[in-house]
Amino acid sequence: MDNWLGLDGSRVLIAGAGGIGAACAAAFTQAGARVAATDIDRPRLDELGQEVHKISANVTTTEGCEEAVNTAAEALGGLDIMVHAVGINHRVPVLDTSDDDWQRTLDVNLSSAFRLGRAAGRLMVQAGYGRQIYCSSVSGLLAHPDHAPYAATKGGINQLMRVMAREWAPSGVTVNAIAPGYVETELTRQHLDKPGVRGHYTSLVPAGRLGTVDDLTGSVLFLASQQAAFITGHVLYVDGGRTLV
Repeated sequence: MDNWLGLDGSRVLIAGAGGIGAACAAAFTQAGARVAATDIDRPRLDELGQEVHKISANVTTTEGCEEAVNTAAEALGGLDIMVHAVGINHRVPVLDTSDDDWQRTLDVNLSSAFRLGRAAGRLMVQAGYGRQIYCSSVSGLLAHPDHAPYAATKGGINQLMRVMAREWAPSGVTVNAIAPGYVETELTRQHLDKPGVRGHYTSLVPAGRLGTVDDLTGSVLFLASQQAAFITGHVLYVDGGRTLV
């Protein structure tokens, strides 16, 4: 399987050391890749395996993004793959959403994607090879209530990565996104634990269950692999059929 993917020795930066990012770091390491991870939360980084090179950085700033990318490239001897798994959600109606909550969600979810992608893209375009994968969401397509800033950022990521894909395709760089459905992570667990919420969301998924972070890593590894060399600008829905209903 690992040889089929062709990821052995690949140099990977994972942005976000939480549930999805941590799972991706483990999956890439198992596939034989050399992995660096960046997060502002040092204790969260320290929970990753010893094989992972850990970079403390604030990816809501241009300086933090460039530091993370350049440090990873220096530590790994280059950069082949970048996975963006950074995100927050503030579940309130539009009329109750403050300017601060709106701006923070944009900074963390969307601006970090632009700044990290731009910094990694410079290296990849120059090298003539690269893979970028972004964590979008079914919220970028569906109109969930109480999700306005989050949904806006995920829709923004979908279009951002399409433009990156269009601009960088001649240089051998592919840019894609996965769009998870209802997945239990640190970001969603507190909300899912509210009375009736987990059952309600499960009832909306044709597969009859919520997703796990391990349901997502195969899609990320595939999009990062040599097998996906002719796939770019694509949003891959990993949602148990949620977007079908």
